[in-house]
Amino acid sequence: MNQHPGIFGKKLGATQIFKADGNVAACTVIDVSELIVVGHRTTEKDGYSALVLGYGKRKASRTTKPLAGHFKKQGVEPVQHVKEFRLAAEEVAKYAIGSKLDLNAIFTVGQFVDAQGFTRGRGFTGVMRRWSFAGGVGSHGTHEYFRHGGSIGTNMTPGRTLPNVKMAGHYGDEKLTVLNLKVARIENEKGLLLIEGGIPGARNAMVTVRGAVKKKNAGKKA
Repeated sequence: MNQHPGIFGKKLGATQIFKADGNVAACTVIDVSELIVVGHRTTEKDGYSALVLGYGKRKASRTTKPLAGHFKKQGVEPVQHVKEFRLAAEEVAKYAIGSKLDLNAIFTVGQFVDAQGFTRGRGFTGVMRRWSFAGGVGSHGTHEYFRHGGSIGTNMTPGRTLPNVKMAGHYGDEKLTVLNLKVARIENEKGLLLIEGGIPGARNAMVTVRGAVKKKNAGKKA
């Protein structure tokens, strides 16, 4: 489990920046300007320690009374998105409820991070787009069978279609994590974090960025 400090925010889209050596780097821009601390999880009360972050303002008319009472008890305004980050107890204690996160205290430029989001949904698609099937042959009398998947079962044994056979169906909208991306730039005053490379998700989707788990000391701020 990734227990490095991190953030989650809105993916604004892609841009490019010039590095110090003059090369161009394609980056994904993440907005964390509305990210605040909305709660703590402690070992004594909850059995584990975690930092609860919230993003975006929630309308009072769309907030249920139990949820509104929970936020009121914490002393914060209702938020649209809530996510927990498992951290050590001493790390959780550094953040006061209702405060905003300092990006410079969490990340450094050049640090390796892991980014997670839900891929763009593509609806119901056929096997050629979903699984990159080659399709049927286009000659020798083939009739209306060009984009089909072919055989999906057996004749006698076991006489049924086996589970997990690749077929047409819902494609996309799956949780995906991209490992070992680099922090390209930190705009703390504007609440923007630029990550070199692509991050899963459509524009305005919520994404999570934490210190990399497969790089030594990557999750620790220098």
